[in-house]
Amino acid sequence: MKTVFALWKRGLKAFVRNRTGLIFSLIFPFFFVYVFGAIFKNEFIENPIAYMLSGVIISTVFESSLNLASTTVDDMVSGFMKEVLVSPARRISVALGQLLSAATVATVEGVMILFIGLFIGIKFTSLATPIFILIAMICVGLVFSGVGLFMATMVRSGQTFQIIKTAVTMPLTFLSGAYLPIDLLPGSLKVVAYINPMTYATAFFRMIVLEKTGLSSAELVKEGLAVNINGFIVTPFMSFLIIAVIGVIFLTLSTNAFIKTDFSRINRSSNDASALWG
Repeated sequence: MKTVFALWKRGLKAFVRNRTGLIFSLIFPFFFVYVFGAIFKNEFIENPIAYMLSGVIISTVFESSLNLASTTVDDMVSGFMKEVLVSPARRISVALGQLLSAATVATVEGVMILFIGLFIGIKFTSLATPIFILIAMICVGLVFSGVGLFMATMVRSGQTFQIIKTAVTMPLTFLSGAYLPIDLLPGSLKVVAYINPMTYATAFFRMIVLEKTGLSSAELVKEGLAVNINGFIVTPFMSFLIIAVIGVIFLTLSTNAFIKTDFSRINRSSNDASALWG
């Protein structure tokens, strides 16, 4: 537990000390609210600002969780990870520390955006809603932290990972309904949206933020809170089950991959040379 706590604390300290990154992590999401907010101003959505912010918040949690991979790759290349593993610390404890650190940082970023959102359009009628929102952010953070750690163990180069991360996060974010309604997408992209795990995370999280748990399936689809796949309606609660299954799979895969990774073969000079000479 000491190892888990130490790595968790290290991740939080790094997040707090990166003030420039912290500021931009708060400013950038509201840029999307301003740009895409007008799209959601239609007769079916009562509070377009809250609708848009809910998508932005969960997308931020998603992207921040995946950033775990970049820090893990840096730890591999710098030699920090080898130093940690030389100690009596168990690998599974190191993996858990990395996962919890990323999930916590992602959740903190989401909470900060949510707090600002309370002053510009998000309103709650139940005291239980903020608790459910926090739980949902933690769950999504853990799920995609597992994805990030799995990517980190597969990709050993920082430059390569940055390319892969951009190639993964951009499509998954924009084809999830967080910024653009799925109904506006062409048929081929809708198929991609249906197999996109972020689509279901967004639908589930948005339902909680907007406090729409009492709506029927048809009403949920009408408001963009459920996914209609050729007549089969994936309700927000089914979406949660999908995310939970994906989380179990990737948390297991990432932990096993981390335990089996041979960090002794990773060093700064080899990575730098490959990056320099292509």
